[in-house]
Amino acid sequence: MSEHPPVIPQAEPKARLSGTSPDESDLTRSRIGAPLASVSHRSVRDDGWRWLDSDLVYSFTRSKLVMAAALLTVLMLGAALLAPLIAPHDPYDLKSLSLLDANTPPAWEQGGDARFPLGTDDQGRDILSTILYGTRSSLLISLTAVLLATGLGVALGLWAGYAGGRVDAVIMRAADVQLTFPAILTALLIDGVMLAVVRNTTLEAGKFWVLVISIGLAYWVQYARTVRGVTLVERNKEYVEAARLIGLRPVKIMFQHILPNVLGPVLVIATINLALAIITEATLSFLGVGLPPTEPSLGTMIQIGNRYLFSGSWWMVAFPGFTLALLALAVNLLGDWLRDALNPKLR
Repeated sequence: MSEHPPVIPQAEPKARLSGTSPDESDLTRSRIGAPLASVSHRSVRDDGWRWLDSDLVYSFTRSKLVMAAALLTVLMLGAALLAPLIAPHDPYDLKSLSLLDANTPPAWEQGGDARFPLGTDDQGRDILSTILYGTRSSLLISLTAVLLATGLGVALGLWAGYAGGRVDAVIMRAADVQLTFPAILTALLIDGVMLAVVRNTTLEAGKFWVLVISIGLAYWVQYARTVRGVTLVERNKEYVEAARLIGLRPVKIMFQHILPNVLGPVLVIATINLALAIITEATLSFLGVGLPPTEPSLGTMIQIGNRYLFSGSWWMVAFPGFTLALLALAVNLLGDWLRDALNPKLR
């Protein structure tokens, strides 16, 4: 009698779920895996739009005045950047200028010319084109000056707050001395000193940087004092102590760990100071220490138009002044909104 080996029943594959057939198990796995993949892809997509649900966007869309100010700022900035493309005339092209077109009133006034919608100045330059180019010059000077003031003030504030001692005392005493003078007076003083140093060599080309340095050095104090105050609080926290324990250098701790915590207040100050820098540049140009008449800015246009205001050429000062007021007001409204939106006590 032949013996047959015992038949050992084979266990079902582990992948099969209990109580299901192989086909049902594969179907179940496909149903489970598909939602997991879709959830992962959806989460990646949602992360890109999460900023739309932030408190900052909510407060922005809730205020129609802030939205109007932002729209006006973007339109004026875009028009200034695209001035060579959208301006009817080029005020820098001396060949296209004619003194016979000087002091032409706006197109809707008697004696106006359709070629010059807002009239012309004393050199025959189109006011509309000069405003576009002048706004670009004013914005470029102001933005560069604010960047200079921000970089200098943040660096000195971090250094004073982190180092303390004599370094803190020297920097803060210098800031206190500068705060006793108005910003426009400080800018005038720095502008006069730089002009005396430069003399008359390449004055036309260097006037831009003279204005940038003058305005930038006049507004660094606010950044330094604000950043120093935040740094004094942050330097004693656990993450800074941990960074010291692992051997990071002070410069890396300041700029890699402490700096991100001060960017909120710095952004608010920079936005508000941009409006102040625009007005300061216009004031310096109006006083005759800004850009030369051959390089129009809003302040230079107002200075030139002020000479002819009582002779009836009101458009030479009215339109540049209105543009300057609108630009400064729009930027200032954005700065006020940003200050309130980033303040947790006002939420």
